[in-house]
Amino acid sequence: MRALFSAFLGGLILVSTTLANAQDIDWQTVDSTLGRKPAVSGDVHRYGFPRNDLKVTLDGVSIAPALALGGWLAFKPDHGGTMVMGDLVLLDTEINPVMSKLIEGGLEVTAIHNHLLRATPATFYLHVGGHGDAVKLASTLHDALAQSKTPLATPTTAAATSPLDLDTAQIDQIIGAKGHANAGVYQIGVARREEITMEGMAIAPAGPMGLATGINFQPTGGGKAAITGDFVLTGDEVNPVVKALRSGGIEVTAIHSHMLEEQPRLYFVHFWANDDAIKLAQGLRSAIDKTARRAN
Repeated sequence: MRALFSAFLGGLILVSTTLANAQDIDWQTVDSTLGRKPAVSGDVHRYGFPRNDLKVTLDGVSIAPALALGGWLAFKPDHGGTMVMGDLVLLDTEINPVMSKLIEGGLEVTAIHNHLLRATPATFYLHVGGHGDAVKLASTLHDALAQSKTPLATPTTAAATSPLDLDTAQIDQIIGAKGHANAGVYQIGVARREEITMEGMAIAPAGPMGLATGINFQPTGGGKAAITGDFVLTGDEVNPVVKALRSGGIEVTAIHSHMLEEQPRLYFVHFWANDDAIKLAQGLRSAIDKTARRAN
């Protein structure tokens, strides 16, 4: 009985410590260090770093930052401090200067790769992870981003945009999930149904830490849309999804990992097409049906 009580008391102390850590994070200083306000979802603070400075084109389409150029950093309270994960959008000349600052500050580089093919200029995506004091992490990340031309000034309030030239209600119905408009792009997230952990900590698959399948539609006129994003998959799902995408006339542009120690092991399949939006939604749904998606 004494051992059981000790274990129970230890659990209470652990929960109390974790909650205290979450409350003790100086989010105001993190915000000011990164130069922007986050989107807050539960205990996760996510900061956007879109590459509004870049003029990227692909197959004649001018890529909106929200379609494929949206860098981000997400902070989540962790045992003894904070976990950070993110995806930085960089030019080839920016990769190693940014990486050196990350390493100098004790952060990990977990992946570097492309998401698109044939884009001009070519863009690359550096995934980062780390643990520690939130303010120190934010300072290192700010200094690393300063080695690139990523806009770091506090963003101005975005002007209201006109309605998207897409049948978003039909797209939602086909995909089986509700999307939202963001800076001229229609974005849909499809969560996995199993629990995902990182170093023993549960990370919500539907949350803001990049673990939900992301689908983006950018209208290109006449009922057409450019689509891109990534499917979050277990190893046995990769090739069924690849085959379904190709059968739907959708290019597969990259297959890779984003993290190092997640469970189950996850792979990310990126895609691209510019065609009739409803046809593409149907092709995407065929691929989604090959995955262990969470029921709505």
